[in-house]
Amino acid sequence: MVRPTKKEQIPNLQEAIKETAWKQIAELGAPALSLRAIARELKISAPAIYNYFPSRDDLVTALIVDAYNSLGDSQEGALDGLSVDDQAARLSALGLAYHQWAVTYPQRYLLIFGTPIPNYHAPDDITLPAAVRALAPLIQVLQSAYEAGSLHVERLAAPTTKLKTMLNAWKKFEGRSDPEALYLALVIWSRVHGLVMLEIGNHIPPSFDDPAEIFRREVKNIVIQYL
Repeated sequence: MVRPTKKEQIPNLQEAIKETAWKQIAELGAPALSLRAIARELKISAPAIYNYFPSRDDLVTALIVDAYNSLGDSQEGALDGLSVDDQAARLSALGLAYHQWAVTYPQRYLLIFGTPIPNYHAPDDITLPAAVRALAPLIQVLQSAYEAGSLHVERLAAPTTKLKTMLNAWKKFEGRSDPEALYLALVIWSRVHGLVMLEIGNHIPPSFDDPAEIFRREVKNIVIQYL
């Protein structure tokens, strides 16, 4: 009788490798990710992993894409059932869903938005489409508000010529969105990202035993300010 291989004993080896990688990242951090350590954990040979991920960087890239797609799923799902004309409700839902996803999957959040892994360079042709998808719902909501005349761009300081050039370059890449909608997408993302990073990193003063309360208020402030 032919002895079954280790690959055959694990129903979905590719997913098992990635799940083990996430556990390793949670315990040791992304820079310590090791294909050989994953192989030992799964009790398989290192070459079995190389069939799916020829190098550590290939595995990191796959994890980044999965993380962005998971965030994108969360953002798209947050808009389900909401009126396409209620941009305030949609913007609020996106912010709250962003926070919930980040605190539920902190390792995924930190992999895509935290400190870069030394000597790793994400291939844009692979990771950028997933990153764009994760931000697209926010851009779409802001663009809809802009087209409806409810996005308060008149409250913004005038952009410099250099900033206009950069926003127009992004517009060519992103699509039909107005540069001011793109600008606000970046600024709003930076505001919620900052609070999430403080919470995940345990840098919020200990008297705030429910950091989500801070986040919820800031989301309301963003909606009031821009819509």
